[in-house]
Amino acid sequence: MLSWLLIAACVGVALFLLDRLLLWLEARGWIYYRKKKASPGSLGSAMLEIQAMLRPSTEHIVEERRAVKSEEDEAGEPPEPPDLKLR
Repeated sequence: MLSWLLIAACVGVALFLLDRLLLWLEARGWIYYRKKKASPGSLGSAMLEIQAMLRPSTEHIVEERRAVKSEEDEAGEPPEPPDLKLR
């Protein structure tokens, strides 16, 4: 009986330490865990990168997305407001 309590306590401590490690990694920006959430488009971009490695014929799609993203970053202008016409 005592050995099961000792094992349960060790497992609890190990899970607590693992949680602390994952929170530390998240604070450094290396992973998304509990407090920060990934942007919705990041999964699609990751899948495109994997697909580009597996199928080199799709590399041009990844390059085009990178180019569009860099153009958006370099523009520096705020987005144009929508055209609001009163009818």
